[in-house]
Amino acid sequence: MAKNKFHEGEGPSQRQLRVGELIRRTLAQVLGQGDIHDPELNRLSITVGEVRCSPDLKIATAYVMPLGGQGREKAVAYLARNKHELRRMIGKKVGLKYTPDLRFRLDVTFDQMDATREMFARDEVKRDLDD
Repeated sequence: MAKNKFHEGEGPSQRQLRVGELIRRTLAQVLGQGDIHDPELNRLSITVGEVRCSPDLKIATAYVMPLGGQGREKAVAYLARNKHELRRMIGKKVGLKYTPDLRFRLDVTFDQMDATREMFARDEVKRDLDD
């Protein structure tokens, strides 16, 4: 049986990580330059926090957040509406043999960081940490 035919480890393979980061940078560049033919999407400043690829590299899920966190659901809807054009542009710039299908989700890591900061700021937690 071929070794490493499928990645069976705990996390993503190095190839998934490399392709995800390449797509993330390219997607951020395309969105930053406003190359999309959708004026509503071009009005938004969108941060691409992470892109995760499926093990077969057929699906890439981009975790995004509009600047300031305003209009989160609209931003995801605009991106989903323009995913075919975004995929085409990424395919041209990246040069992969197969450009993955794009999916967009809200990046909740910022919310999680805020909740963690609030937890550490509570008096009872500070008291436990000082002991």
